[in-house]
Amino acid sequence: MADDKVMLGHGSGGTMMKRIIDEVFMGAYGNDALATGDDAAVLPVPADAGRLAFSTDSFVVTPHFFPGGDIGRLAVCGTVNDVATSGAVPVALSCGMILEEGFPMDDLRRICESMARAAEEAGVRIVTGDTKVVNRGHGDGVFINTSGVGVLREGVELGGAQCRPGDAVLVSGALGDHGITIMSQREGLGFTADIESDAAPLNHLIADVLAAAPATRCFRDPTRGGLASTLNELAAQAGADIAVEEAAVPVKPAVQGACEMLGYDVMQVANEGKMVCVVAPDQAEAALAAMHANPYGADAAIIGEVQQAPADRAPRVTLRTAFGSTRILDMLVGEQLPRIC
Repeated sequence: MADDKVMLGHGSGGTMMKRIIDEVFMGAYGNDALATGDDAAVLPVPADAGRLAFSTDSFVVTPHFFPGGDIGRLAVCGTVNDVATSGAVPVALSCGMILEEGFPMDDLRRICESMARAAEEAGVRIVTGDTKVVNRGHGDGVFINTSGVGVLREGVELGGAQCRPGDAVLVSGALGDHGITIMSQREGLGFTADIESDAAPLNHLIADVLAAAPATRCFRDPTRGGLASTLNELAAQAGADIAVEEAAVPVKPAVQGACEMLGYDVMQVANEGKMVCVVAPDQAEAALAAMHANPYGADAAIIGEVQQAPADRAPRVTLRTAFGSTRILDMLVGEQLPRIC
């Protein structure tokens, strides 16, 4: 492609749009479904698929490229993970690009190639899409919307309302990597230790856990608001308390140090490649072993349990600190780290 910058004509519906679709998008992640050029992708539904799971998300993170990933990888992984939390097998994604006039074409190619690699790793296809170009100064380079479809077999019923007192709470790895990476890049903070985003597709890890621990109650990815917000959402859905042991929560020393320096609670920092799992107590060790066997679950840990909530108050999440005291673990209030995904 001769154009080195995105121009308004690339969103016009004419020959320039056809060129960016053919040479950039199709060149990166083209497949037979996308190649039809139709307005809608037609997908076969497996005979054993009782239901479909569907999710959508938009990604506006800055900077667009950061250690461990970029906005394209984030878009694919985020939507794959959202679909997979239902217990479904993700099969297809859509991709809507909102590009700002003047955005470097090489950066767009780099983002699309990253999306292709992430989709291949997850085992999904990008089967339909859309492109819009806005005037210079009316965007921030690139925004991406991805929607995902997955197939869900009969008998799989996951969700926060399924949690029961006595259930174990697991997390698939160390917390806070993504949020601290984005903050350090955005603000130009020079940490001596390497910190990088944890953005990863976790659908295979989830499938492994479900196979090893069929009594899994739910999965939830602790993105915006971190572990604290996720656990509070689950407690409200279940009508139960959740108690967490701070010493059991995996956090890398560099991330913990950065949070202390910046005044952040690591429990409220965003993650993009971690999963919270609630499972029946007799299958907790099997679920943990399944996570440990997956490359993205090497640091997984059992961090707490679901408990009966007294009838005279609302459900809550508590954290037993390393000093032996107990504090309420609240949801994030306001914006701790804006535009982390």
